Order: sequence, then structure tokens, then C-alpha cells
Amino acid sequence: MSRIDETRDFIPVRIAVLTVSDTREAADDRSGDTLVARLEGAGHILAARTIVRDERDAIAAQLRAWCADDGIDVVISTGGTGLTGRDVTVEAHRDVYEKEIEAFGTVFTHVSMAKIGTSAVQSRATGGVAQGTYLFALPGSPGACKDAWDEILSLQLDYRHRPCNFVEIMPRLDEHQRRK
Repeated sequence: MSRIDETRDFIPVRIAVLTVSDTREAADDRSGDTLVARLEGAGHILAARTIVRDERDAIAAQLRAWCADDGIDVVISTGGTGLTGRDVTVEAHRDVYEKEIEAFGTVFTHVSMAKIGTSAVQSRATGGVAQGTYLFALPGSPGACKDAWDEILSLQLDYRHRPCNFVEIMPRLDEHQRRK
């Protein structure tokens, strides 16, 4: 079973938060605020934060810029994962991914089912890796951000989490690029 191994030291991760919205501003970005409060509360470092419009190229450009930044280990975006015509965050993430973490969306759906029932089918949460950086796209509701953090990301971004976690393999995420 999964557990926290208290014999291991906690390693803070540098996380960027990207809110994708045509309507949100810093003053009313409740989902971004939820993520920041939780990641900082866990002992991680907020490396960057911004808001971009629901435009695929703009989202992908911000993701690429943060992946190229050695001061960022993880990017969590919120918003734009639904089914409407303006919801293009998932497509932008997939434009950037080198590898998709397919089970992330599956586990998120499982967590969401317990909270919102079959409405969970409308979420397209996704995760992946690019340039040695983890990328996660979450729905735009504070509740979905809370659930994703509390039930998945807080554990996988904790080096002490057993039997395995994302942090312990971070040094190897870009090893294919180093062999060239």
C-alpha cells in the first residue's frame, strides 16, 4: 500500500501555475489560488504564475517557455480541459508532451467519480513530460484542483511517498536528450 516513508527527507519541488481563461484575472483566480495555497502548504516552491487566454498556441508557448526554464520542475495548468470549442488546453499540452502520463487522467477520473459522479466524464485532465519537466492540466474549478492536488499530486510530488513517486525519477526524465 502507499505510504509516506518518514525516513526520507522531503524535497521541495519548483512548481509553476498556469491559469487558462478568457475571463479570469489575478484578483479572481480561485483555482490558481487553490493550487498555490496547497503547493506552498506542502512545502513546495511557487516558481512562476500567470494567466493566459484559451488559445492553443499561447498555452503551448507558455508551457514550452517554462519547460526550458531550469528553475521549474513541474507545471500545473487549470482551465480549458472541458468539451467546448474554446477548451484547448489538453491539445496544447499534447503539442508539447514528449511522453504522456496516461494513467494521470484515469486516476483523476476515478477521484472525480467519487466526488461528482458521472459528471467526471466531462473532464479531460492530462499529464505528461517534456524537456525533463512534468506537465499537468486540470479542470478550472477550485474543487477539481483541490481533489487533484490532495488525492494525486501531493503524493506523487512528495519524495517520501512509497512505493514510488514522480520526484525520485526527475533526474532521469531527460536522459534521452543527454545521450545525444
